[in-house]
Amino acid sequence: MSKLFTYENPWEAVVDYLDHIGVTEIFGLPSDDLGFLKALEKKPSARMILCKDQRNAVFMAVGHAMESEKPGVCVVGKGPALTNTLTGLLEAKLLATPLILVATGTSINRLGTKAFQELDQLSLVQPLVKWSYRVDHPDRLCWALEKGAILAANGTRGPVYIEIPEQLFEEKIPRKKAWEALTVRRFLPDEASVAQSLELIRSSNRPLLLLGGGMRKSKARNEIIRFVEQWGAALFVTASGRGAVPEDHPLFCGLSGLYATEPICRLWEETDMVVVIGSRLEETATFGWERINAKATLIQVNIEPNDWSLEYPGMHMLGDGGLVVERWLKEFEKEPLVPNKKWVQHIQVHREQLFQRAKKCLEDARTDPSIHVVEVLDAMNQLVAKDRILVQENGLQDMWSYFYPYYSCGSEGGAVLPSDQTSLGFGAAAVAGVKLAVKERPVIAWVGDGAFQLFGSDLKTVAEQKIPVMYIVLKNGGYGWLQHQWNQQDHPSSDHSRFHFTSLPSDLFQWVTEHPQIECMEITDKTQLKQNLQKAHRSQEEGKTVIVEIPVQLHDIPPGIQEIEGDFPGKENITIGN
Repeated sequence: MSKLFTYENPWEAVVDYLDHIGVTEIFGLPSDDLGFLKALEKKPSARMILCKDQRNAVFMAVGHAMESEKPGVCVVGKGPALTNTLTGLLEAKLLATPLILVATGTSINRLGTKAFQELDQLSLVQPLVKWSYRVDHPDRLCWALEKGAILAANGTRGPVYIEIPEQLFEEKIPRKKAWEALTVRRFLPDEASVAQSLELIRSSNRPLLLLGGGMRKSKARNEIIRFVEQWGAALFVTASGRGAVPEDHPLFCGLSGLYATEPICRLWEETDMVVVIGSRLEETATFGWERINAKATLIQVNIEPNDWSLEYPGMHMLGDGGLVVERWLKEFEKEPLVPNKKWVQHIQVHREQLFQRAKKCLEDARTDPSIHVVEVLDAMNQLVAKDRILVQENGLQDMWSYFYPYYSCGSEGGAVLPSDQTSLGFGAAAVAGVKLAVKERPVIAWVGDGAFQLFGSDLKTVAEQKIPVMYIVLKNGGYGWLQHQWNQQDHPSSDHSRFHFTSLPSDLFQWVTEHPQIECMEITDKTQLKQNLQKAHRSQEEGKTVIVEIPVQLHDIPPGIQEIEGDFPGKENITIGN
């Protein structure tokens, strides 16, 4: 086949392919030759977010991919530049987020000579990516770019790694065929599995549907709601599945596992069937599952068998979750389901009790002179547009937002959460990528001061790139979760301990008050909470990066978390029946 095109160097091929698949924002810190930036100058439609820390760059790319539905792209150098990305790759893999990481590698003629920043980079990244490839010949670059993007976007999505060694920098790169379109393939399970699942679904009287992160951007959102209503099922999501369905629906009950509290978690004890779509059933999602009715049937639907949790007996279906729901609905048109009205009423009673408990919690907080986290969430819910996206961390106080209904996505809003790895600083960085993807929608980072300080090296990057996000920083003096655990372990007063994870709150970054693109305020008076949050939101709408610091108390702990010590104690002997 004759050559269609020849690129002057590998970076021009990379930039052209990214343009072909519609990538408009790229994150990273390129290698010293700066060839990638030179090639990017020829594509004015593409924007490069130059970060100070490669870890933050990958987090931003992951956040962008989670909202844009296009692969996130990060470009970095070699050696320590590559090792700095590993935590971001970990999050991308566990969040099943399509990501293309392009890194520089040592020239092939210098391998094994202890060359400057020489490292076996493929071995490092392989456990954290779907596919990795080192391009040692010019003919293989275009092929690698296409294959990497296809693998990142299909099946269970995830990160891929492409390494361009230095000997290719001055090589011409042939493209032997036209670029192919980046398509995402969806497929149904076999008919026997569909028939079996329908039989089980029709036999249930107290059903429950759990949606995971694989359904977060499903095109079958409306069909899922129709299915739940026709089936009469309690509707839950995992943490990474937030935003998959309207959270103001009368059958929506919040998050599963660790983040399900009384009285709503009683539904798990009483259900006779749990259908799980698009979840790997990680530890936080299944925390407390020893309480599930032992006679309940479990059906898992996933796009790859590797995502089935085989710890639990039941039926496993291989296919696209959205297509499966659409298929079930077609069968219900032929033979309608009759929902159990008593079960539906039972769900709504428990849901109302959940809301009453949250209301009482808010009322109690208002009687205290200090600001409580539930009050901040309530003010944000009232003041910021309904299509807002909350980008979260997983610290002690910011975990309040995981507990429904203290924070709700409603019917228009969304949420971006870290994976079960809960890498500190993920939300603080990812918020920038999220905002670049959603354009006009308001985006808020909900973070603790420990995570915010870890992200600090790229706060100027966000401001200088004029990315208008709001940081609500809950200040407890540092790493509040670790301090809470230390206090719980027979150290009720840490004042006399040699070990401290928190200290008195101080100014996080004094220089921000002088930056023209940053609006910074601290709120200590709860009577001014709404007024100041409204002022901060206006500044964000005007295009500024806004930081709102709010001191909070270490004992202001979310429901269900108070008695937990360590990670997840007391979860042995989990049982679920057929």
